[in-house]
Amino acid sequence: MNLIGKLRRSFRTLVILLATFCLASIVISAYFLYTGYKQEMALVETTGQAECEDLKLLPYRSAELRTPKPIDPSRTDPTVLLFVESQYSQLGQDIIAILESSKFQYHMVIAPAKGDIPPLTDNGRGKYTIVIYENILKYVSMDSWNRELLEKYCVEYSVSIIGFHKANENSSPSVGLKGLPLQLYNNVALRDCTVNAQSPLLRITRAPRVEKGPLPGEDWTVFQFNHSTYQPVLLAELQPARPTPATLPRAALYATVIQDLGLHDGIQRVLFGNNLTFWLHKLIFIDAISFLSGKKLTLSLERYILVDIDDIFVGKEGTRMNINDVKVRQELRDPIPDTVSIFTCPLIQTIEVSKYPARAVDSHRIETILHIRALGALLETQNLLRTQVANFTFNLGFSGKFYHTGTEEEDEGDDLLLRSVDEFWWFPHMWSHMQPHLFHNESSLVEQMIHNKEFAIVLPRQTCGLFTHTIFYKEYPGGPQELDKSIRGGELFLTILLNPISIFMTHLSNYGNDRLGLYTFANLASFVKSSTNLRLQTLPPVQLAQKYFELFPEQTDPLWQNPCDDKRHRDIWSRDKTCDHLPKFLVIGPQKTGTTALYLFLLMHPSIISNLPSPKTFEEVQFFNGNNYHKGIDWYMDFFPTPSNITTDLLFEKSANYFHSEEAPKRAASLIPKAKIITILIDPSDRAYSWYQHQRSHEDPAALKFNFYEVISGSPRAPPELRALQRRCLAPGWYALHIQRWLSHFPASQLLIIDGQQLRSDPATVMDEVQKFLGVSPHYNYSEALTFDPQKGFWCQLLEGGKTKCLGKSKGRKYPPMDQESRAFLSSYYREHNVELSKLLHRLGQPLPSWLRQELQKVR
Repeated sequence: MNLIGKLRRSFRTLVILLATFCLASIVISAYFLYTGYKQEMALVETTGQAECEDLKLLPYRSAELRTPKPIDPSRTDPTVLLFVESQYSQLGQDIIAILESSKFQYHMVIAPAKGDIPPLTDNGRGKYTIVIYENILKYVSMDSWNRELLEKYCVEYSVSIIGFHKANENSSPSVGLKGLPLQLYNNVALRDCTVNAQSPLLRITRAPRVEKGPLPGEDWTVFQFNHSTYQPVLLAELQPARPTPATLPRAALYATVIQDLGLHDGIQRVLFGNNLTFWLHKLIFIDAISFLSGKKLTLSLERYILVDIDDIFVGKEGTRMNINDVKVRQELRDPIPDTVSIFTCPLIQTIEVSKYPARAVDSHRIETILHIRALGALLETQNLLRTQVANFTFNLGFSGKFYHTGTEEEDEGDDLLLRSVDEFWWFPHMWSHMQPHLFHNESSLVEQMIHNKEFAIVLPRQTCGLFTHTIFYKEYPGGPQELDKSIRGGELFLTILLNPISIFMTHLSNYGNDRLGLYTFANLASFVKSSTNLRLQTLPPVQLAQKYFELFPEQTDPLWQNPCDDKRHRDIWSRDKTCDHLPKFLVIGPQKTGTTALYLFLLMHPSIISNLPSPKTFEEVQFFNGNNYHKGIDWYMDFFPTPSNITTDLLFEKSANYFHSEEAPKRAASLIPKAKIITILIDPSDRAYSWYQHQRSHEDPAALKFNFYEVISGSPRAPPELRALQRRCLAPGWYALHIQRWLSHFPASQLLIIDGQQLRSDPATVMDEVQKFLGVSPHYNYSEALTFDPQKGFWCQLLEGGKTKCLGKSKGRKYPPMDQESRAFLSSYYREHNVELSKLLHRLGQPLPSWLRQELQKVR
């Protein structure tokens, strides 16, 4: 009994202890829940006041600020791999526009459903330094094999990923990203965004930057995370009284751009919760490319701006500048509202605006027009702009004939301009303002030029949305808000952001009346300075030209474009000229593969017309690959006759050294982007030997002095003449490399690869394939028009009466067969090139020529 009593007492004691412990736990939990709630409320209130002044107040701080995983760009090429949804998707086009404007190399791939990826390495070197997904869901939904392959590449080669998520009406309210500790909440309306000043990727973007007002659209995605690898870059508040996902956690600010520091899986990422429509997204996107590429793909912070004012003396009475437009009278037509500071024209800094009552204005647009009368004087504005743009000076274009042709007050303005001549830079138009291309004889043109002392050509200029008729703020096309939008993150702002040198063309009329020219550039400079870390400056035109070619030395070589692709170009082109004199297709070679035979076969077709012969290069023009290119497109078009039927007739030219030219593909694509391209391939060993024998027949000193094996096997220390001949023998046979260069400028659908062996043995079948490729009509029956000449050893044109027309005596020349030592050397030399060619033909869906199949068998 005693034992039972002791057990009962022990049990009661245990129960009491457990009950006490439970009560204590409840009290402690209640305390921490209460204090936690107080802290959350304080966090919300404090963050709302401080905005982005201290990251410690932001709701995403999980611990101390982390250092991103180091980026080593030394093992990759400075190229972007871009996965787009389609060739025409808007976001994809916006990304490409930024990459091209920034002159960043990229390779675009349409993202497949399974996530297949192109080859990522080449001989142990990474081909891409950044991977961009237009739709980040395509990345996370890749099959496991491809995703593992891509992420292994990213880790091993220090490659980062940029992704976008654009929600739509079908998007789930919240979604997780597979494999990432990250939650996305979709279709959120945001306002008052903030740039995180402590984000490590910021370079051009100025922070802290607070953009007041609603963000465009209500389809934003915000990111929630609880891992220290993530850091917010751009944050915003929720718009009140707008629907939000029910599961969205409560916070003061929400991240719509985040950076993954690579602490989770070794891969750095930057993710955007919308597209690039919002101007701050564009800024951060450019900064992200710079940071994630280890500065290999980066834009300078220097920006050069020149503002031309054309036709300074030209204009109708009442639209020209008068004396009050040149100097300052400091009078206002209407009180100037107290708007957002970025829209406050710097011109009014010389006025005491405090005496004017402030008006209620929406923070995201201007409701009141700045009516500035006589305040926007050139000299005063120029001085004000110099506070934001170093050395800013207006560049005035003049036509001397129109001096003193306005009203009396406007003529006084002309005189004041000339009294201030040293304050500006000047460049002449034609004396009578007639465009030079409209002159039909040289003497009249020279006379006009003498009148204006000299005729200056300035660098290519951008428009800025101001034209000769754009003189009143209220009447700006689309409304004055369109001009302000262009300044405030729109087209004008992006022009400066993406171009190291911007030369803006404006007109005299933009500086009279409401003086929109002065308003535009004063506000633009102010917005750029407050939003970015760009350094604005101006140089005189000649120095600016030198700076331009210093930045872009490759552009000292001109790149002719088709003058008929742009109506503005057609309008200023001579009436005597026509783009009907440009070829529809090119036969590009390489040499010694049968291009001359193909050339003659093509000419047999009644609807195919070649260029006129050149006195130096015979049937070949050789325009795109050498110095002839600098003679201009008029020189080139003079080689082509006017087709009798521009709809059905096809002009073409054959220049066999285009194939291996580094310049020809880019030049041809610029001038004739829709042209079709034909190339012929034979065994590169045979081609090399044929070229050597060709040079011997033309008494090339190196070919006569050295035998074939000595030429192809010569060391880097061999005589220069041998090395030059060696390269001409061997380099054109790097078929895959040269074809890939053409494919980087022309789509595969515009390229036809002919088997040179088949052209030699069965030309009629090949010519049927060529006709189909060109889409030429009527169909020409080559089977009846060609006959084999056993004496010549090749096919000839069959004429009436049984006569034939064959290639010249220099074609089909007999020479000794190649020695076995040389054959073995070349088979080994071209082995890798032939393997790459087989892969390329496989990707293009083209059959392998018989000679290539034979060479590949040797590899096995």
